[in-house]
Amino acid sequence: MATDCVKLLATLIEHKTVNPGGDEIALARLLGEKLEAVGADSVEVCELTEEERDGGESGAYVWGVFGTPRTLINVHLDTVPVTTGWTRDPFTLTQEDDRLYGLGSADTKGAIACVLTALAAEKPRDVAILFSGDEERRSRCMAAFLATGLGADIARAIVCEPTDRQLGVRHRGIRAYQFETHGAGGHSSSADRTEKPNVVIAKLALELDALGERYLEETGASEMPGLCLNIAELAGGVAFNVIPERARLSLSVRPGPGFDVARFEGELGTAIRAAAASAPIEMERVLARASFATRDAASFVDLVGDAPRQHTSLDFWTEAALLSEAGIDAVVIGPGNIAVAHAPDEYVTASDLEWATAMFESMFRNSSP
Repeated sequence: MATDCVKLLATLIEHKTVNPGGDEIALARLLGEKLEAVGADSVEVCELTEEERDGGESGAYVWGVFGTPRTLINVHLDTVPVTTGWTRDPFTLTQEDDRLYGLGSADTKGAIACVLTALAAEKPRDVAILFSGDEERRSRCMAAFLATGLGADIARAIVCEPTDRQLGVRHRGIRAYQFETHGAGGHSSSADRTEKPNVVIAKLALELDALGERYLEETGASEMPGLCLNIAELAGGVAFNVIPERARLSLSVRPGPGFDVARFEGELGTAIRAAAASAPIEMERVLARASFATRDAASFVDLVGDAPRQHTSLDFWTEAALLSEAGIDAVVIGPGNIAVAHAPDEYVTASDLEWATAMFESMFRNSSP
């Protein structure tokens, strides 16, 4: 069985589903065939419509049903682009001792291989499988799936990500903002008498950094202290002798569960007013991904058993947050370690694949009559 899982992983890695630019629909069709082969009662392979793509590239997801599903197993099928530094072909599985190298091996094609291998051994009852694309960028496939209502009767979900055999029960959200200010611009010889957009936006950066420090002081004793407030970009100007007409600042924060968005955005307004004595600053929210916390971790004991090493907070965002927002309680677990995901020479261990396959087999066996 372990050999079958490794062979399947090799096939999955050969499919280039880099995001952007990959072919998600080709892999989705293959996964649909695999679900049919292991006896799913129904399988739907769905490609995003033009409206669902929302100006982006194509994406796809696969929905396989066993019985009347109340439990969902979700794994994403896309990967990040190939980074520099790879010493192997990222699209060819390479094994060295216990390590299996390849793009997506940990994040998260290894989990797909484990789920399918377990399904070949144990046919579950009242379980659904969702292999979804576009997780690495905009989560349009998950949004499209939830909009269909197919998951309306799902009560709980296992979201597969590389968690080093730990059960993820909470993680931060992500919010991103862009700020822009304008001025008349002109020759630098008139700089003493002209609005300076770069100075205004730099003052805002200092105000925002101080706001981040205040949040860290307020929440320092909590499990997820601070906001991870990041001044991601300061941009403006074309030459040393030209006063810029505009300047831009990009900001991201990663708040924990229970974050008061209204309060925070009110404080952003206060920072803007403090920085912009002479020129208005426009603010745009460009990303809003919720934080996540499992509501009833005890209810997952019958599914995961003693497979996890421990319950933990995750340092990275997952689509468990979207499922949770839709009313589906969730946990996050899967083979591999996030430390090697998105990195050159990404790998998953063969022993992790064996562990995850056994975990899924146990899940499916316990769900069966």
